[in-house]
Amino acid sequence: MLAIKLMRTGAKKRPSYRIIVKEKQSKRDGAYLENLGTYNPTRDPAEVKVDLERAQYWIGKGAQPTETVSRLLKLSGKQQAAAQPEA
Repeated sequence: MLAIKLMRTGAKKRPSYRIIVKEKQSKRDGAYLENLGTYNPTRDPAEVKVDLERAQYWIGKGAQPTETVSRLLKLSGKQQAAAQPEA
């Protein structure tokens, strides 16, 4: 089973994360299939960069996002919708 999870990167007490697709049972910082984006909670406001098209592709293939990743995907979708000018 596939999961869309956060993988911790960054220095001690300065976390940043990659949003990745990997096997559900593998280690947090182990090998992964694809990097979908980044999440930096130390910025104000928190910085989220996600390739929503690829995320939807993997969700369609059966990958299950964690609760935190689900929240970040919704936030990123709202930010992209607000950034696009209405026609």
